[in-house]
Amino acid sequence: MLTGAQVDEYARELDNALLEHRELPPLTQTHGAFSDEDGYRIQARGIALRAARGDVGIGWKMGLTSAAKRVQMNLKSSIHGVLTKEMRVRGSLRAAEGVHPKIEPEIAFVLSRPLTGVASRQDAWACVAQVGCAMEILDSRFVGFKYFSLPDVIADDASSFRFVLADSLVDARAIDPERLATAQMRMSIDGVVKQEAPGSAISGHPLESLVELAQQTAARGLTVPAGSIVLAGAATVAEPLRAGTLVRLDVEHLPPAELRIE
Repeated sequence: MLTGAQVDEYARELDNALLEHRELPPLTQTHGAFSDEDGYRIQARGIALRAARGDVGIGWKMGLTSAAKRVQMNLKSSIHGVLTKEMRVRGSLRAAEGVHPKIEPEIAFVLSRPLTGVASRQDAWACVAQVGCAMEILDSRFVGFKYFSLPDVIADDASSFRFVLADSLVDARAIDPERLATAQMRMSIDGVVKQEAPGSAISGHPLESLVELAQQTAARGLTVPAGSIVLAGAATVAEPLRAGTLVRLDVEHLPPAELRIE
């Protein structure tokens, strides 16, 4: 297990890279191997550094939820990260704000009650107030955005950078949750579909991500509070962001999400 001083040092290295819009070698290459749990300790310390600057946690994200995504990143299991207020964008985003940003199609949930004691998809759905389209903009702080270990990714807040939600979300009571698994998700760039998959590409069912998040956070003594935004994870591989484009996500039964890249 890493010492508290090591956790602080590694978190500050990642935080400085974030603030300076630069990449650095994976921590495990620079400092040696550490565990997934140490990765989450570094992640939590990094979020605390952001909070000290006035940022606020508003939700959670699941990562590596699709088989295609795990193959793309050469990693094996689902993980989670924290969403903050400054990560949320509306309408447009400057590609130059990141180092090597990529965008991927997701489904988002807004919770009406704490996500705790969840053992099934039905339990998870009972915690949901709203559901909608979302796109996450990933941007690893590590060189080349590839060939890093799972603990590295966890420490880097699961490669979190920005996210966008549809302008309109759907009341959970107005939709059959099973439609989320069969719904086709199509992410297009300038009107051309680049990625397409059913909702079931997200962990077999998007609600499974909530079950996994509840279990993973409970194992760390945490609870996902009511009001949290939860990104269920990507249904496909991510697409590189390019300035001057319009990215749109259409998901059956849900209003679309759009983001202009400047």
